[in-house]
Amino acid sequence: MKRLLLLVSCASFAPAAEPYLEAWRTHMAGITPEGYLCRRALGPMVVDGKIDEKEWAAAPWTSDFVDIQGNTKPKPTLRTRVRMLWDDENLYIAAEMEEPEVWATLVKHDSVIFNDPDFEVFLDPDGDTHEYGEFEMNALNTTWDLFLPKPYKDGGKPDDGWEITGLRSAVQVQGTLYDPSDKDQGWAVEIAMPWKSLSRLRHRETAPIEGEQWRINFSRVEWQIEIVDGKVVKKPKTPEFNWVWSPQGVIDMHRPEMWGLLQFTKSDAKVAVTDPSLPVRRFLQEIYYAQRDWNKTHGRWAKWEELGVKTDDKRLTPTKLSLTNEGYQCDALLKSQLWSIQQDGKLSMSED
Repeated sequence: MKRLLLLVSCASFAPAAEPYLEAWRTHMAGITPEGYLCRRALGPMVVDGKIDEKEWAAAPWTSDFVDIQGNTKPKPTLRTRVRMLWDDENLYIAAEMEEPEVWATLVKHDSVIFNDPDFEVFLDPDGDTHEYGEFEMNALNTTWDLFLPKPYKDGGKPDDGWEITGLRSAVQVQGTLYDPSDKDQGWAVEIAMPWKSLSRLRHRETAPIEGEQWRINFSRVEWQIEIVDGKVVKKPKTPEFNWVWSPQGVIDMHRPEMWGLLQFTKSDAKVAVTDPSLPVRRFLQEIYYAQRDWNKTHGRWAKWEELGVKTDDKRLTPTKLSLTNEGYQCDALLKSQLWSIQQDGKLSMSED
């Protein structure tokens, strides 16, 4: 569900809220999303939490997780990394987390899992920042899946009733769960997500085609703990750590525009995963954040001449900003593609 409840519960530790445009320009716009080339599995996958098996040999590790705000913050003290594969039926995700004290308490499905140390997956297959999914699990293999029609900041309300039907997950603990008398190495997770069950996110039930790109990100919540009377407890009035694969720039996982790129392939060739739409996405996001600030100050949406947002990028051409009954729509042309953004942040693209 993240991160609305978390921000409320930890509000006393959060810095004063910045204007949206300032936060975008200062912390977010300069971040290039991470990319991962997802290869086809060479054989049947057994979901048992063991991620050193030969089937995973073709899947490289991602870069190590960083702080959710990026490299301006201290490097995580514990390593987290992910690898991925796919076949005709499923997307496979494996994660490895260093942890000297593995613990978990929640045992009921669809609990607020991030109240424990957890691993999280965020999926926006078509990259429009709307209709995306979230999945969380803890070291007891207790899971939580939910659907977001749009981000919380745009009025999105989570659907806890959404289920990734047929999902399989497993955990392997390298150590002893919830036993502070010994030192653990960590825990690993393995997940299989059926394409059919992700159809609400992608509007298609079949496996991806060659070169298809999704928006994806991963998060790990790590709580500061202490040992009291031989038991693991959270340190009181102490914020959690949020470690992620592709940094968000701000403490909010629900900024899908900042998520990384997952590109599917059947080939063995090494290919750099890049986003050719990044220039127009950044420009339209700047419009979106500037409009949020303008509306908060003036109680209405700005006209083009009032907003004052410009671009020097010769690859794209801003075309118009139209006020609508719902709010506004801003259009920009990138080669033959006409991109648009609306007041709720939804992106769309059509061939001009």
